[in-house]
Amino acid sequence: MQTQRKLRNWWRQACLSLLIPTLAYSCHGPLSSSEEDLEAVDYVDTKMGAISHLLVPTYPTVHLPNSLMRVHPQRSDYASEQISGLPLILTSHRGVSAFSLSPRTDVTDSIPSTTRYSYDEEVIRPYSYDVFLVEPEVKVSYAPSAQSAIYTFTFENDRKGHYLVFSTAKGELQAFGRTLRGYQELEDSTRVYLYAESDVTPQSYGLRDETTGRVSLNHQGAEGKTIALAYSEQGVRLRYGISYISVEQARRNVEREIQSFEASLIAKAGRNEWMKALSKIEIEGGTKEERTVFYTSLYRVYERMVCLSEEGRYWSAFDRTVHDDAGVPFYTDDWLWDTYRATHPLRILLDPLKEQQMLTSYLRMAEQSADGWLPTFPEVTGDTHRMNGSHTIATFADAYAKGVTGFNLSAAYQASKKTLTEKSYLPWTRIPKGPLSEYLDKNGYFPALRPGEVEQDPRVTKWEKRQSVAVSLAAAYDYWCLSQLAKFSGHDAEADGYLRRSYDYRKLFNYETGFFHPKDGRGRFIEPFDYELSGGLGARDYYDENNAYTYRWDVLHNPADLIYLTGGRERFIDYLDETLRTPLSMPKWEFYSHLPDQTGNVGQFTMANEPSLHIPYLYNYAGAPWRTQRLIRKLIDTWFRADLMGVPGDEDGGGMSAFVVFSMMGLYPVTPGLPVYNIGTPFFPKMTLHLASGRTFVIEAEGASSVNKYIQRAELNGKPLDRPWIRHSELVAGGRLVFTMGSRPNKNWGAKTPPPSAERINLDKE
Repeated sequence: MQTQRKLRNWWRQACLSLLIPTLAYSCHGPLSSSEEDLEAVDYVDTKMGAISHLLVPTYPTVHLPNSLMRVHPQRSDYASEQISGLPLILTSHRGVSAFSLSPRTDVTDSIPSTTRYSYDEEVIRPYSYDVFLVEPEVKVSYAPSAQSAIYTFTFENDRKGHYLVFSTAKGELQAFGRTLRGYQELEDSTRVYLYAESDVTPQSYGLRDETTGRVSLNHQGAEGKTIALAYSEQGVRLRYGISYISVEQARRNVEREIQSFEASLIAKAGRNEWMKALSKIEIEGGTKEERTVFYTSLYRVYERMVCLSEEGRYWSAFDRTVHDDAGVPFYTDDWLWDTYRATHPLRILLDPLKEQQMLTSYLRMAEQSADGWLPTFPEVTGDTHRMNGSHTIATFADAYAKGVTGFNLSAAYQASKKTLTEKSYLPWTRIPKGPLSEYLDKNGYFPALRPGEVEQDPRVTKWEKRQSVAVSLAAAYDYWCLSQLAKFSGHDAEADGYLRRSYDYRKLFNYETGFFHPKDGRGRFIEPFDYELSGGLGARDYYDENNAYTYRWDVLHNPADLIYLTGGRERFIDYLDETLRTPLSMPKWEFYSHLPDQTGNVGQFTMANEPSLHIPYLYNYAGAPWRTQRLIRKLIDTWFRADLMGVPGDEDGGGMSAFVVFSMMGLYPVTPGLPVYNIGTPFFPKMTLHLASGRTFVIEAEGASSVNKYIQRAELNGKPLDRPWIRHSELVAGGRLVFTMGSRPNKNWGAKTPPPSAERINLDKE
């Protein structure tokens, strides 16, 4: 038997050695260094931003677009000297693997449940992972499908043992024959199930004693939290499936998706899926660095949401029940405070059907919840409700305004209305309204505490505080989005009422300083006040993660009225310039000890946090589009680069990357809910959007570069375009937008026709 196994392994290795050159080309892209040979997926640099400027890095996630199966190496960031085991499934974006897999060459002494490794030869592509684990001398290859994946292990030292150690932090595993199965408990009664099988039968099985760490081996099987499988072969291949329904469903998932043990075939299929997704935007020209930044950012947009439907069924943590999906897949895992701004609008352009399915998923979450409220941070385990606001409403308003109508509009309106009527405005809570929320409903703003005043409301979280200005501005925008849904639904009187409430940001505007300034419960501004530093850690007493210079511009739906409040275009531009040019008042290390999320600074402007993303485009509203063009080019070139520190702050699963994709296209949706896009500056001589309808929209900008960043003139379908915005209807109809670029600004182009804002109403007499 041993002789037969050795001959079989020798034959397998010989065959693979003949296939490797071909597979390296077909599965991992061309080996040629010529850029003409590279396809969109070859430009993706999964390690871009993998070392954080301060807080959380990007992680080099391996997955198929919007699929359940996601993994990345388990380490704090790319600078880490070791990885912690091998991942099997991430149940949450930026999360820790639910199970762990550790190849080992011995289990004779006490061993950890998860082994840490020094590693070399790591290659991470969107569709595959390869690494050499130095100390056990094991070569690892990995490739995912949608709900399953495959590992290949080559133990290079045949004089030692060949073990695979599986562990679960909170659950149970069972191994017998060639199979391993089990589950891990997550939060709120959610379980993730695992089914795995190897191509060869283990020689023996081991159970790790959770107290001593020692492994006892036998030939029958094993059951427990940490299990070791011993193999006589140097080469072991493992395919596995994941499910949130059952072990049996996990088995069906892997058997449906992976019929063999050839990782190269799965990697090739994964590469093809990524090509389909990334090729929806075809670029020509530009530098290799620019193409890398663009396609890497586009790749990150597809990390969330993830499809939980498994053969027409899905687990919902919102009612802890398995449901039939009725032909409409169920999606979850979204941080809407980040993604409503640009990620969802980008998906409307690239895949409106998938966006429609995600919106239907939100409605299902509301229907399945005891309170009937929309989610804010839906994950596999339910709604974690982080940050502030109820910006799920914005995704419905934006989609319907842009013609995505395949969801239940009436249900969306009623769920949105119920959420704003009943749910507390307090950050990081999912509770009914209390006195502070009722105060906002009556007075139009969230009351703030004065410095030194002790919080009396036990509902306010000790860490997140009241965030009084941020909460007030978020509510104003949410009510504007609700007014849009009411109008779309034919509830005109209610639409008018919500529109009036959308102007409540005026209640906190300080006309003397031009800032949104917190007020106490008696209507008095908090004084004295430092717009850079007041509010404690993260400015959370009054704002959220960013200071007043950022929230000065947090009126997404009504820049025109903000110009009116500030005293006109010239003053508005002065205030924008002040945000960008006011230096930090202290050394960076000291400033970031107050505001650690506010990295990527240009003066007081932060490129690293989502509430800032629209700010560079606000010059368009004040008659100075050339300033937007200059600033966008500077910001992208400075802060987004194809290197390990090439992302300025927390990326948040597509929230910031979608800004990069839009901005490099030359467009940006400043106001989700209005079917228009601001024009910035195109980065590429030619870009083609392949729309879901089969039409194409071409953006041409001959000579576009970091020097030729200024628009001299523009044409839309052969007719002059002298406005710094286009309608969604103009884009999705297909056609051609042509820019003439230059190295000096044309200060007249687009200056007289600003982008639309919310409907104007007269509140001056109230």
